[in-house]
Formats: sequence, C-alpha cells, structure tokens
Amino acid sequence: VGLSPNLDRQTMAEFSQKRGKRRGDEGLGSMVDFLLANARLVLGVGGAAVLGIATLAVKRFIDRATSPRDEDDTKGDSWKELSLLKATPHLQPRPPPAALSQPVLPLAPSPSAPEGPAETGPEVTPQLSSPAPLCLTLQERLLAFERDHVTIPAAQVALAKQLAGDIALELQAYFRSKFPELPFGAFVPGGPLYDGLQAGAADHVRLLVPLVLEPGLWSLVPGVDTVARDPRCWAVRRTQLEFCPRGSSPWDRFLVGGYLSSRILLELLRKALAASVNWPAIGSLLGCLIWPSMASEELLLEVQHERLELTVAVLVAVPGADADDRLLLAWPLEGLAGNLWLQDLYPVEAARLRALDDHDAGTRRRLLLLLCAVCRGCSALGQLGRGHLTQVVLRLGEDNVDWTEEALGERFLQALELLIGSLEQASLPCHFNPSVNLFSSLREEEIDDIGYALYSGLQEPEGLL
Repeated sequence: VGLSPNLDRQTMAEFSQKRGKRRGDEGLGSMVDFLLANARLVLGVGGAAVLGIATLAVKRFIDRATSPRDEDDTKGDSWKELSLLKATPHLQPRPPPAALSQPVLPLAPSPSAPEGPAETGPEVTPQLSSPAPLCLTLQERLLAFERDHVTIPAAQVALAKQLAGDIALELQAYFRSKFPELPFGAFVPGGPLYDGLQAGAADHVRLLVPLVLEPGLWSLVPGVDTVARDPRCWAVRRTQLEFCPRGSSPWDRFLVGGYLSSRILLELLRKALAASVNWPAIGSLLGCLIWPSMASEELLLEVQHERLELTVAVLVAVPGADADDRLLLAWPLEGLAGNLWLQDLYPVEAARLRALDDHDAGTRRRLLLLLCAVCRGCSALGQLGRGHLTQVVLRLGEDNVDWTEEALGERFLQALELLIGSLEQASLPCHFNPSVNLFSSLREEEIDDIGYALYSGLQEPEGLL
C-alpha cells in the first residue's frame, strides 16, 4: 500500500485541525477500526500504519463531501484515531506464517529449456552475494546513536571549558573597571556541559554574573502576588527604606516602584557588551573570535575557534536571596513581568537527576541526552527544548522501574508516550513548580506538528535515530 506525499500532507493538516473533537459517524468509524485491526494480521505493523493513514484520509474526504462544514459532530478526534495505529510491542514481533518461514529450495531445471553443450567453456564459479545487513534492535540502535550523535570528545569539552573560563575572567575584570560601584560576585561558567548533560557538541555554556545584594535590604515576592500574576517569576523588593533610605544601596539606581528591575539592568549590560568591550583584543589574546549577538534579547557571546563554535549565555543572577536558596535570572520577559526575575530551576533539576541515578546506577541522564539529540536532529521536534525533555525524564525517573542500560529502549518509548499524552492536553507541568505549564508558549499548530512527528516516531522509533 503506498501513500503519496500530497496525501500525507493532507492527513497531517486534517490531523492538526480536528484534534480534540468528538466523532459522529460511528458506522464508518467502526469499519475503519475493523479494517485496521485485521490489517495488522495480514500486512504487519508497518503496513497497517500506512493503510490506516490512507484510510483515514479517504474517510475524511467522504465526511467533507457529505456533511455541512459547520457541523461539529462530523469532525473526528485525530489524536485518538492515530493512536489506533500504535504499533504492538516491538520486543515481541509476530512470527511469520509457517509457509513463509520454510527454507527456500533450489529451483529445478525447467524441462522445456534447451540444454546447452556440455563443453562450451570453462565453468563460471557463482559469486557469493554480500550478506544482508543485520536487523538491529531498538536498544542496539539507541546505543549506536548515543555513540555517534550524543557523546562529545573529551578534547572538545576541555577546550570549551577553557575558553569559557578565560572569557569569564576577562569579562569580570572589565565589569569591575567599568562599574566599580556595583558589587558583582565571581563570574562562574557552568551549565549542561559542566554537568555531563550536553549532547552532540560542546556549543553552549552558561556564565553566571551574580549580584551581591545587602542582607536585610531585599526580600522576594512571588510572581503570582504581583500584578503580573506569573508563577515563573519573583519580584525583588527593596526593604528597610525607613532606616536605609533610597540611595544607600548601589543597586537602588535600578529600582522601579520599589522593586529591583531586571529590565533596566539588562539594558545597561547589553549596551556595555555591544559598545564598550574590546572584543577583538580579547579574542586575539585567547586565540579566537568573539562578538556579542545582536539578534537576541538575551546576553549572548558568540565564540569562533578553529576547532569549535561556542555560545556563551551571560546570565545576570540574584543567587540565594532567601532561605530556599533560589536562583533568579534577569531574563527578557514581556508585558507586566518585564521587571521581574525568572526563577532558574536548572541547578535543582540537574541535581535531582544526578541523585536519582546515583541511587540505583540508572540511565536517566543518558535518556535525557538521547532525547535532546533526537529533537536537535529533527526539525519537526525543534520546539522541544531541554526544559521540556527534563520534565519528562524527571517524571519518569521518580517511578520505581528498571533504569538499567538494558531497559533504555523501553524507557525511550515510554518518554515518547508521555510527551504525546502531554501534547494531547497541551499541558506539561514543571516538576518543581506544577503551576507552570511549559507548553503554554507553544502555538496550536506547533503542538500539532510535534504531536504528528512523535506519533510517527512511536510507530517506527528507528526513524528518529
């Protein structure tokens, strides 16, 4: 059974438009279900999937031709329909029929064929055909993909860390000379590359630029208690104004309505990085090219070395401002949250994954790296970032199941299923802050595109590798 590209695109478009609605034509739906169920027995899993998608497209064509456009009862639940195509467990494939499993006997010479002369020339030795490629299991393909697309050479990691450390020292010296009145802490490079959570290439480093705030003069206010009503953020409020009036702290120049403004601080540092720093001289000293990225609202430095390309994210931070040791970042937020500080949960998430793996010698971090590399190499899954995938692995990782290397393939499929379930509900709660939905920034069409790609990947996981 074949499926043309146009029909595949039509199916995907219909799948995206009709997600989450009730099906009306039960007779035709029952026929499709019966057809798909029997197609698995005859055509196998792959043939049933292709036949199912083609049948789904034809059925929808009939629906559109026989029903009014504004009648919701005729619109099907595409997410549920495609779930009918989900393959049976890959670890127990259905054996072939007995007739097909018998050895193939050599063909006997045809009695009607003319016999050639016995001595027509030297006998030609038949050439042996090359052996057929081995059929790898999903587990073996995952391990091969990890070796080829996840693991980063140690020399590349060491070079990236060296460059990041040198840039941190140069930038810290510049800030202290440019803003001597502002107390900054030690600039600390870190992030996934330093925690063994970077996949594919050593191309990204976080550089924390901590503010040193005076004890007792500042307090944190949850974002939900501000006019922004944003659970992701916190406000840094100036206190003790009756005893330490405004101007007593060097950070008072960045106050807006009695709160420390992340937006004003970001604007000041962005101008300094773009116009005041002598990047050619620093790059020449470090043996590379460095320039600030002007296309992003974040503070990004692009580094080009003859052996690698690196992006350094300069993160202005308020560390440990309360008893819970929260890390708050100056982030380019929009609207009423523009002056708030975004809570950074990466250190907590990385520490939790490490603790879970250390407890049972598990492979949770390896699963996260595999998922990151898969999404990085698939354009349809590019909207799924490390933050989304970390929540999936954390949710699975808390379960008391087998996390040995032998179960890595099973956990990989389980992660795909959890992602699909979250996309169906357009909801992916943050593990450490369930009131935050990490899918809230995705548009409807983006969710549908990701869902379609994941459904296809669940049918044939090897296609993602």
